[in-house]
Amino acid sequence: MTPEIKIASIEDLEILLPLVRAFHEFEDLHITEEQRKSSLTTLLANVELGGIWLIYYNRRPVGYIALCLGYSIEFGGKDAFIDEFYIRPEFRGEGLGRQTLEFIKIAAKDLDIRAIHLEVARTNTNAHKLYSRSNFEVREKYVLMSVNL
Repeated sequence: MTPEIKIASIEDLEILLPLVRAFHEFEDLHITEEQRKSSLTTLLANVELGGIWLIYYNRRPVGYIALCLGYSIEFGGKDAFIDEFYIRPEFRGEGLGRQTLEFIKIAAKDLDIRAIHLEVARTNTNAHKLYSRSNFEVREKYVLMSVNL
């Protein structure tokens, strides 16, 4: 399987919304439809925050990956988080995830990003394997912590 991966724009919002909703259901994330739409609109309209890439297979949208930008003293420049990465279940295990990660690493280098981070559920062993095969490493010394403001 070879995906077509393209940067999303505000015109792609209606394509993205059901994919993002499916990811949120899969991850048991609870936000309102209004919050979801607002968050996507903000990211799509502000390239300085990052971007969302749609993943197509046979001209059908089958997933997306969202990269959100930051800056790191440790890594010496811009860094980014893969904030969300979703491929519809019926298309998993076919190489689309690996190809998308390789694509996003090249896109990040083109944006002068020095490091990409992500978080993954401890129980999602398939995702752990995928990320490890794409050279993402667990940073055992550190724990990601968050606070809602």
